[in-house]
Amino acid sequence: MSTSTRRCGLLLCGLLLSSASLAMGQQTNTQIKKVPAPYTSPTSGREMFVSYCAACHGNEGKGDGPAAPWLKAPPPDLTTLAKRHDGKFPGSYVVIVLRNGAAPIHGTLDMPIWGPIFGAINGKGQDSPEVNLRISNVAKYLESIQSK
Repeated sequence: MSTSTRRCGLLLCGLLLSSASLAMGQQTNTQIKKVPAPYTSPTSGREMFVSYCAACHGNEGKGDGPAAPWLKAPPPDLTTLAKRHDGKFPGSYVVIVLRNGAAPIHGTLDMPIWGPIFGAINGKGQDSPEVNLRISNVAKYLESIQSK
């Protein structure tokens, strides 16, 4: 299992364990269980965002997901991508980050590299048409949630 796949499992599991931690209230020693990325429809950018990204970035993309407190650097507010790029959504940049990772953005390797993870989900490799569709649809979803 690759390092990025393990990171993905760690982050996805953070969402589930964070919910349990919140319910328990006073538990201070949280363990994050590693799990493989679940299958989602490659045609639904929102479904993929909620399944793969919301643990850190929050359901609305504002960087307030339940796993965010355990990251070395806070996840960015993805609803302000256009605002932070002179009012234009940086679609090509987002595709590159999703495919190749975001270490320079976060300053850490906390964000999984989705190209290989999506390739492992479909079993056809990271350059397959399905991986390209997944990345494109997540980017389109992110464009749709930009704050005005």
